[in-house]
Amino acid sequence: MNRFWRNWLTVWAWLVAVFGLVLAGAGLEATDGPTRLIFGLVNGPEDLVLNAQMRFAVALMGAVTLGWAITLMVTFDAAHRLGAQAGPTWRGVLASMAAWFVIDSGLSIATGFGLNAVSNTLLMAGLLLPLLASGVLRKA
Repeated sequence: MNRFWRNWLTVWAWLVAVFGLVLAGAGLEATDGPTRLIFGLVNGPEDLVLNAQMRFAVALMGAVTLGWAITLMVTFDAAHRLGAQAGPTWRGVLASMAAWFVIDSGLSIATGFGLNAVSNTLLMAGLLLPLLASGVLRKA
């Protein structure tokens, strides 16, 4: 994979990490503004009520998202080091993202947050583009 696509994936993973931090911010009233903005943008069926349970759930989701981003960064680095032998690693990353995409987008639509599926599609495209353009998914 060339430097352009490597940098693309680095920026992509950092954006996922920042999103995780924004969601984690829902845990405290003093830091929940960005989370409220995101929920407003995805246009759910009702106003966001951040009671104790919802704060916990959204903040936990943010922590998991941040951890996921860091795991992806490390996996990308390992795959780059493997070079031509990294095909199975890249396909594993794609499989994990596909599982997330199907479940998250399906439930987003089913629960009235269909615009979240649009952002999921953009995120998935942001991963697919460098994987397909660079040829790393081809079997060795």
